[in-house]
This record gives sequence, structure tokens and C-alpha cells, in this order.
Amino acid sequence: MGWGGRLGKPGGQLIQLSFMLGTAQPARLVAMMMLLILTSPGGLGQSGDGVARGFHRTETLSYTIEWRLVTAGAAKLRLSPSGTPEYPSLHSELDLESAGLVSKLYRVQDKYFGNYDTGFCAISAQISANEGRRRRETKIDFDRQHNKAAYLERDLVKNAVVRASEIDTPHCVHDVVGGLLALRTMRIDVGRSAEMPLSDGKKAANVRVEAQEREDLKINGTVYKTVRYEAFLFNGVIYPRSARLFIWLTDDARKLPVQIRVRMNFPIGTVTLSLDKIEQS
Repeated sequence: MGWGGRLGKPGGQLIQLSFMLGTAQPARLVAMMMLLILTSPGGLGQSGDGVARGFHRTETLSYTIEWRLVTAGAAKLRLSPSGTPEYPSLHSELDLESAGLVSKLYRVQDKYFGNYDTGFCAISAQISANEGRRRRETKIDFDRQHNKAAYLERDLVKNAVVRASEIDTPHCVHDVVGGLLALRTMRIDVGRSAEMPLSDGKKAANVRVEAQEREDLKINGTVYKTVRYEAFLFNGVIYPRSARLFIWLTDDARKLPVQIRVRMNFPIGTVTLSLDKIEQS
């Protein structure tokens, strides 16, 4: 069966998919990519007053996740303003859940919480990961006064610390969600690129983002005029695995992330998130 070939009957799909995966490890990598590509960086240029300017209402973005031409899961990103008019801030919540064949092989129920101040500078983040038999909780605190990030990951099954570390960071650094938010409030010409400071709590680096070209993208019967960006955070920049990350934002004032895609080598391949629904309140 070719890389882009369609799978057969539902029972055959599970057998063939299990054969291609071989073990649970590749399936877990798919789950990780689901979380990673939705919360990947895209900020351009210097940090601005994005929290004050762009997010006065709660916004919820719902996505379908596709892998190997089947629905692999769903993701929902909720952004809520918080703080005060004098000191605005933003809170994010990301729910990620596997579906269909991926759930049968390796069930995923992850939650990501983030807090940001003006300019989408990271304050704190927390990840609750339920993946197969794994139960992990990760907390990241960004200390802007001392330019540090403290990372603590616990195995809830074994009641043990997996990793505890501290790194130096720039005074204003974005976590992965904050980077995507920053991209939506900034401008960059097609054919140009810029860098932004990004940290996952374990590593900090300047990540280059390139605005590559304008594309008409059809999703669920709707045609969006978009700009395609590529964020160069893999290959040891932030994440060691070799991959390419693309983000399509609408070419208008909203700059909605209507599609996000990561391309990896075998056995993972391509994972795509497509926007299903937008809610505001």
C-alpha cells in the first residue's frame, strides 16, 4: 500500500494500521504531534500589546485532526481574557482527544493550560497528559524578574519526578501557544522571515518563521484566502525530531489559523489539523 493510499474496510484499517505502527511508540508520537503542532510557535518580530489589542472576548477554535487519511482526533483551543484593564492578561486552555483507530491503539486525553501577560509573554503553563497507560503532569513557571524558566514533570502513576530543571530565558519569552497568538497580531510580508524567542521550559531559542506564499485553501466547503507560514522549530532548535511545520492563517485582520500541518518521516508521516468551528462569547 502506498503512502497516500486509502485503507480498506474498518476491520482491515485497524489491522493494517497496527502493522504499520508496530508498537505503541509511533502512536504516542502521533499524539505528541497533535499537541505540538496546535501549540507551535508563530510569533513574528518584537512583542507588542497583543493581549490588549486582540483578545477582548473569549474565543474557541475547534479542529479535526487527520492522519493517514483517517480522523485521528479532535482539538479545542479556548482563549479567555483575564487580569484588569490596567494589567491585561490572557488564559488559554487546549483539550486534545484521540478518536477512531488511533484511540483503539493508543488513547489520548491531554489538557494544556497557559497564562500570558501583555505581549503574550509566558507566565506559566501546565500539561496534564493521559496517553495510553501514561499519566504525566508538567508545570512550567516563567520568572521574568530573574529571566528563568522552571520545569517540573511528574509521573502520576509512579508518584515520581521525571524531570526538574531550570534554564535561562529572555525577559519576554513565548511558550508554544503564545507564539501562535503573537503571529495573529503581527504583520510580515510574503517572502520575508523573522525570529522570536520561544521556550518549552526545557530549552529556549530564537525560532525563525517564514511567510512563504498566499494560497486559496478549501476546508469543509469553505474557501479561505490564506498565507502559509513555516516555523523552523524542529531539528534541534527546540525539538530534536526532524520535521517541517506549516501554519495557514487567513489573509485578513482576523488571521485565523485554519490549518496546521507537520510533515515527518516514516512511520509518522503527515498530521493535519483543520478548523471546524469558531465560537466567540
